Amino acid sequence: MIIGSRSLAAWLLALITAGYMPAAAAESSGLVPHRAVYDITLVEARPGSGISELTGRMVYELTGSECAGYTQNMRFVTRSTNQEGEASISDLRSSSSEDVPGDRFRFSNSQYRNDRHVEQTVGEAVRRRNAGEIRVELTKPKKRVIKLSDDAMFPIQHSGRLLAAARDGLTVFSTDLFDASEKGEKVYATSAFIGARHEPGYNKSLPAVPGAEPLDALAAWPIALSYYEKGKDLEDAVPSYELAFVLFDNGVSRRILIDYGNFSIRGELKEITFLEPDKCTPVRK
Repeated sequence: MIIGSRSLAAWLLALITAGYMPAAAAESSGLVPHRAVYDITLVEARPGSGISELTGRMVYELTGSECAGYTQNMRFVTRSTNQEGEASISDLRSSSSEDVPGDRFRFSNSQYRNDRHVEQTVGEAVRRRNAGEIRVELTKPKKRVIKLSDDAMFPIQHSGRLLAAARDGLTVFSTDLFDASEKGEKVYATSAFIGARHEPGYNKSLPAVPGAEPLDALAAWPIALSYYEKGKDLEDAVPSYELAFVLFDNGVSRRILIDYGNFSIRGELKEITFLEPDKCTPVRK
């Protein structure tokens, strides 16, 4: 990626709203509410990337429950330096909510650059099953209605299906994904390759992280997830970007590596706190 054509912050936002920078979980067992802190470092900057240094930190919080739906809140701050030595700070703030059936997805994404508000996307996507479509109503950056095929999944829905596929022993999981990236106007084709299962105890082989001890008792799977532009033949197309991570059986991800072609970054879990799920209020009859 050349930084001049698409900002690093906007690209990171696409990955975060997709659900894989922090965590995900299966619809069948419910998400694990938590607060996680990730350190971001530059792994490699290839010619044409426009980056010489990059560091950052992300704070991510997931609240809610399977019956009440889930809310994700994230703040991601990065400091990057180009090859001329010029530094810039990007500050991304994202909030979204989604019901477990995957029928409604609300989102609000804001981007700041050097303390100046430069972009905001706000909207709601509703799956209209009878009409066979997803209706996206954007209120920012401008009011607009977009209609998509109802084959596309929302972030939490997609994450849950991927974990379910891993549990079932599948090696490939492919589907379309709408994550509100690209100003809420784009659907990506995704293809995930699922590696051999790591047995419980695998987390003990990774660097110790405060609060991560519950992962010791869980199985995990290595995942390689690719994002493609829609309308291209996936057999010949080059991915827009690729992610690799280890997905634990409660949905938490570790060992994150993101490759965008001209550069790659790593996200290392530094701290995690598991939270209580929201209680559900019984429906009165």
